[in-house]
Amino acid sequence: MTLQQTDLRQFTGSSSFYTHPLFRGFVYTEGVQYLAEKGGAYWLIDKIFSLQLLPDLKAGGFQCWTLKVSKDRTATLACTDGDYRKLYREEISYTDFPLPEIRLYCTDRTLLLPSEY
Repeated sequence: MTLQQTDLRQFTGSSSFYTHPLFRGFVYTEGVQYLAEKGGAYWLIDKIFSLQLLPDLKAGGFQCWTLKVSKDRTATLACTDGDYRKLYREEISYTDFPLPEIRLYCTDRTLLLPSEY
């Protein structure tokens, strides 16, 4: 089964949270767990949580993360704050992530899908 954007719409809140084994101060929701499992995106959770140590990200509250995948399988990972101010951007040379784009929110040390906000 390939992950579809419509699969993620079923997540509209979370009754349980997952703790990251390396970043114990952060949690993620059931929807993000589903995304990681079905989309092979545990690396994306790792990346977002590891970047929380950067001063621009550490100081902020709300973050909007966007991964955009090109047809040649390169990608761009970008983060903005709630006012669309750019906080981070990275070019990724290859990804097998199955969706052309995904957006995640990080707030209060919790990573979640927009539908779970």
